[in-house]
Amino acid sequence: MKLANWSWLAVLAVTVSACNNKSKDETTATERTVFFDKSGMDTTVKPGENFFLYANGKWIKDTKIPATETGWGLGNILYNDNQKELLGILEDVSAKDNPTGSKEQKVGDLYKSGMDTVTIDKLGYEPVKPLLAKINAVKDYKEVVKLAADGFKTGDGFLLGFYVSPDDRISSKNAAHFDQTGMTLPEKGYYLKTDSASKKIRDAYVKYIAKIFTLTGVDAKNADAKAANVLKLETEIANASLSPVELRDPVKNYNKFAGADFQKQVPDIDLADAFKRMDLKTDTILVGQPGYYKGLDNLLKTEPIAIWKDYLAFNALNGAATALSKDFRDAHFDFFGKTLSGQKKQKERWKIVAQRVDGGLGELLGQLYVEKYFTPEAKKRMLDLVNNLQSVYRSRIEKLDWMGPETKKRALAKLDAFTKKIGYPDKWRNYDDVTISKDAFYANLQSIGHHDYQYMINKIGKPVDRSEWQMTPPTVDAYSNPTFNEIVFPAGILQYPFFDKNADDAINYGGIGLVIGHEMTHGFDDQGRQYDKDGNLKDWWTKEDAAGFKKRVQVVIDQYNKFTVLNNVHINGSLTQGENLADIGGLAIAYEAFKNTPEGKSDKKIDGFTPDQRFFLSCAQVWRSKRTDESTRMQVNTDPHSPAMFRVIGPVTNNPGFYKAFNIKPGDKMYIPENERVKVW
Repeated sequence: MKLANWSWLAVLAVTVSACNNKSKDETTATERTVFFDKSGMDTTVKPGENFFLYANGKWIKDTKIPATETGWGLGNILYNDNQKELLGILEDVSAKDNPTGSKEQKVGDLYKSGMDTVTIDKLGYEPVKPLLAKINAVKDYKEVVKLAADGFKTGDGFLLGFYVSPDDRISSKNAAHFDQTGMTLPEKGYYLKTDSASKKIRDAYVKYIAKIFTLTGVDAKNADAKAANVLKLETEIANASLSPVELRDPVKNYNKFAGADFQKQVPDIDLADAFKRMDLKTDTILVGQPGYYKGLDNLLKTEPIAIWKDYLAFNALNGAATALSKDFRDAHFDFFGKTLSGQKKQKERWKIVAQRVDGGLGELLGQLYVEKYFTPEAKKRMLDLVNNLQSVYRSRIEKLDWMGPETKKRALAKLDAFTKKIGYPDKWRNYDDVTISKDAFYANLQSIGHHDYQYMINKIGKPVDRSEWQMTPPTVDAYSNPTFNEIVFPAGILQYPFFDKNADDAINYGGIGLVIGHEMTHGFDDQGRQYDKDGNLKDWWTKEDAAGFKKRVQVVIDQYNKFTVLNNVHINGSLTQGENLADIGGLAIAYEAFKNTPEGKSDKKIDGFTPDQRFFLSCAQVWRSKRTDESTRMQVNTDPHSPAMFRVIGPVTNNPGFYKAFNIKPGDKMYIPENERVKVW
């Protein structure tokens, strides 16, 4: 599915405080009085040498990543705290005799069914056998397409990367989108790169595929042959797919066709029949990557049907593995957890199931969450902060010396049109068609899958509902959505150390202020800037201003290309340019907004630091984290976010206030001459 938003966190791995986190249950809460952790700093490192290590170095040295995690920091801690709160809710509702069909019954019974590993383990892979039988009965490539299309109604669709979302050029209308899909590994480079790390992953992947087949009774020799077939076919699919960098271009990935016209480009994929099977009633489709479908059309008729059946069978089993018996769950974890991410041990079962409930019935569980843990006062304070930063951003755009008045007028109109969503939706999603039983986990997930598809397909031909959310209320993250021209902050992230109503402004502006500024800047990054105030993909820039923007963005790309992780792996400045722009712009906006506060205008020290120093240290400690090498390598290959250290170093070295706050001088490692610094927003 096309990325319809840009989130604040790439992964859950950001900071920790020496203080105990305040409970959000006011009946048992103890007031936090300390908001900044000095104990994790490494003051043997000069701020101008490595500000990230100065702010976080001792914590980095002393902290071990838990065996159940791929990284550790604030995001993990806050996420784990949220999960404990969700656990309390889930245990409470699952222990009660709730009215059938109520949100409590559905949430509680889904959790209970997921925790019933005795029943799940007894079933083995029984729940997938009906689908495997259908795959086994396939006789030719035409039946492959029919099977792929039929599966969408039950959440088992293949090969067609179908979803419904706004038409990028007509954001008020929903459209049928078809994007590239079909690869199990994170992106095409994992299939095509020849370095030793990539080869090692592919070898482990083939062993995993074979293991999955042996768990269904296939002998070792045939399982190895099937695994080789799957890798071969997926490699061909990778050859027909675009890279993560190529997927960043919204214009290149917008291709509108009449169904009949696109049918001419894929003669062996019966689109009319596929759409009928999918209940898709439309004459027009958006095809993100036509090259993928042309490649698929060719592969369908040139690859032996036996290989296609192996591919489909593996995808069916792999897609269901985490909901099947322990042997499947363990095999899945050994590859995706250990090999790809460096995670040593599986998470506790309750955490896995709580996440599935949040992902499947998120706006039912979300209602129970916000009733208990999110206050109207927090929402009001957050809205005040957002408005403050929006005002600062407006002022900064007005003062830009590189942007002409025509583009500037449109940029300000877009900024003023931002929709601001805070905490939770104004109206909740309806799950009346979902049937949940306390002893049928896989069937429950199928019912949710059916609901999700019907919910999506019913949007075709209807106006876009801009009240929808793409994250659930407990989520520790935030996002920007260009087609809605909105910035969204779920309740889960509106907590210490990002936000605390009792914290001084340096902490809040350095935490949640940075997040707000980041999401606002996404509306004007390399992708977001191509959408107008109404969320339409439309060129609203003058030719001169667009050229000026690209010239300044190239400075960002070049800076981040030089950053090295894991000794010999460089950050991909082109892939990460949008997030880097948002980090740099977000810091600039948050800092200027902070300087408008009484604390920002004073010189009074707290914890031994000036207000400005405290602001920048708060920003740096937000990113206090460490990750496994495997997880870091995957992030650099696939993630548009830079690793945590460089989400600190990159923005501060381009911010004049940082130089003044810590007396950074020429000769310091982090010093960048003023004429070489990023100056976009």
